[in-house]
Parts: sequence; structure tokens; C-alpha cells
Amino acid sequence: MEHIQKIGRILILIVSISITLGCNDSPDITDGMLDGKIIYDPSLDNPEDYLLSLSNPNPTAEEKSRPVFIVMHGYSASTFEWEEFRTWSENIPEYAISMVLLGGHGRTYEDFKRATWKDWQISIKEEYDRLVTLGYTNINFIGSSTSCTLIVDMLHSGYFLGKIIPRNIFFVDPIVIPSSKILSLAPLVGPILGYIEADNTVEEDKYWYHFRPQETLQELNKLLTTVRKQLEDGINLPPNCSLKVYKSIKDPTADPVSSVLLFKGIKNSEGGDIEIEMVDSNLHVFTRLNLRNEISTKDRENQLAAFNDFASKVLN
Repeated sequence: MEHIQKIGRILILIVSISITLGCNDSPDITDGMLDGKIIYDPSLDNPEDYLLSLSNPNPTAEEKSRPVFIVMHGYSASTFEWEEFRTWSENIPEYAISMVLLGGHGRTYEDFKRATWKDWQISIKEEYDRLVTLGYTNINFIGSSTSCTLIVDMLHSGYFLGKIIPRNIFFVDPIVIPSSKILSLAPLVGPILGYIEADNTVEEDKYWYHFRPQETLQELNKLLTTVRKQLEDGINLPPNCSLKVYKSIKDPTADPVSSVLLFKGIKNSEGGDIEIEMVDSNLHVFTRLNLRNEISTKDRENQLAAFNDFASKVLN
């Protein structure tokens, strides 16, 4: 009887979610959304404005040794997520920025729908490999949300071994455990739902997908499940590589326990602890403030503190 009741509760939950989120696999996409065929990430048209490997393919000896940030956005987002950091950095010539668009992102809904989490990761690897081939030796990563998880997978696989080791890796609001438990049900209810809608503003719809295909939710769930197992196994950073995690205390997307799993699962090359900074914020990706409805003085302070920390750690 208890087993039957449990099944009944699950079915009720599925029906409730379906009613709440919709069951149509053909969303009503408008021209004002990233999901459509009119708006797309500007890095696709002018990649040399975003990728250092293309804007400076013949670096001088000094430029090769200058710090480079490979900056990466999260699931369903675009390069816009780090535009504020690039703007803030314009008057700091001591380092360079390379902004990566995750594979499958910044394009149409159908392109996004077809991409796997391994496809999302490819563009990170490609830009890193191009920079290494061109002779850049001081490479650093800044990731937000899901891109952090993609980097964890690269660390676990030993991707950087035998290559130029990243000197600093910064994670902003990494997601290992989602705040919403609906994601774990994606394999079960995804085919029923078709997609879910994001609570974006009209302006945010130009830079984040309004509709999240269930196929991408399942890919995100696969990635998080994979990385949780990798963290259980334990990961050691390459020699002379440091990792710092910045985590909002009240994050509506990435459960703060994500930072605990990263702290327990990743050690430096000598077995020491990585650095964790809990941030007094209720935002997901607290470093992105543009287009948010309400921004406090504290939010501005948190963003500026993180930007300054990124810069100071690579320049000192």
C-alpha cells in the first residue's frame, strides 16, 4: 500500500508540474527572444572581439606572459553574463580577457536543444588549446554557474596535465546541487513537459533563453550527476594551480551546499584545501547586475569586491 501511495504522489507531482509549466514542445518564440532567429550572441558575428586567440594571434613575448582570463557563462546564458567585468577591466592593461560562448548557446532554440553538455564544453577547450598553441603561458579561468561544473569535469579528466597549467581558477556561484529539486525529475517528466519557461524580463530574453528545452535540462542533470560522482572520487588540482569559490548564501539556482561538495571533493596538488568565500547575496551569479530589477548597494559592493579580487590574484 505504501508503495502504491508513493507512486500516486509521484504521478500527482508530475501532473502538477505539467500543468504549471506547460506540456507543449513547440514554444511560442518571438523575435525579441534569444530563442528565435533574429537575436544571437554577438561573438558569433565578431569572434575576434571576444576571443583573444583571434584578436591577438601573434603575441609578443611580453603578451605571452601577461595574465589571460578565459571567462565563461552558465547554462542558457550568453557572453553578456560577463560583459560588466570586461567593461570594468578596460583600463587595466596588465591582463587580457577572452570571453567564451558555450557550445550550443547564443543561437536558436533548436540549436540549443540539440547540444549536449559535452558540446557546451568544447568551446572552452578550443580557446584554451588555441591560446596554449600561440604561446600564452599565464592562463586563468573565471566561470559562473554551469561553466564551473564543466571545468570540474576537465580537472577530473586530467585535461590540463602535460599542458600549460591554469594558475588561478575562480568559480562564481557554481552549481553542483540545484536549489530547485525539479531538475532531478527531468528524466522522468522532461518528455511530458517539452520545455520550461524562465522568469526573465523582456530585456533578459535577449541574452538568456526564455524557453529551456527538456533535452537541455536532461543534459544539465547528467552533467551535475557526473560531477557529483567525480567529487566523491576526489580531485586534486594540478601543481601550482589554485581554486577559489565565491558562493551566494541565498542562491535561488545553485544550492549553497554546492560549495561544501566542492570544498570536500577538490584539494590542491599537495592535498590542501581550496578557498571558499561565502557572499552575503541572494543573487545567482552575483557578479552580473545589469538588467536585474532590484540592485542594492551591497550587491554593487559584492560585485566590485569580486572583480578586484580576480585582478589582484593574477597580478600579484
